Amino acid sequence: MSYRVVIERDETVAWLARVPSVPGCHTHGRTLEQVRRRIREALELWVDDAREAELRFEVRLPTAIRRELRLARSSRDRSMKAKREASDAVARAARDLTQTAGLSLRDAAELLGVSHQRVQQLLTATAENRRGPRLRPARSA
Repeated sequence: MSYRVVIERDETVAWLARVPSVPGCHTHGRTLEQVRRRIREALELWVDDAREAELRFEVRLPTAIRRELRLARSSRDRSMKAKREASDAVARAARDLTQTAGLSLRDAAELLGVSHQRVQQLLTATAENRRGPRLRPARSA
């Protein structure tokens, strides 16, 4: 079974949770974690399948805050994508500097603005990606 749980803030700055499909099933808490745990406990008083039930949480916030939350998530996603792209570019440059141009790890690191250990990590990861993961031999007892 699945239950929708609506979570909202009250005027005392506590979180209120209720299960609309189960009249009278509600609780409160100081944190989202606490109110999520407590609503399952409250639901156990009303229905037999509460422990196994899937709870679908709907946190209701004011429109302006929802907008800011969407903006923050979008910005974080763009930042993570840019970070992955930058990491890939540095890895390609490290490979080209060491393999194509024949530079040492230390010289490539200086040009890239990273440590020589990081260059080694990037080259090892690139090589493993091309040939697949390395299997380690099993230890004998």
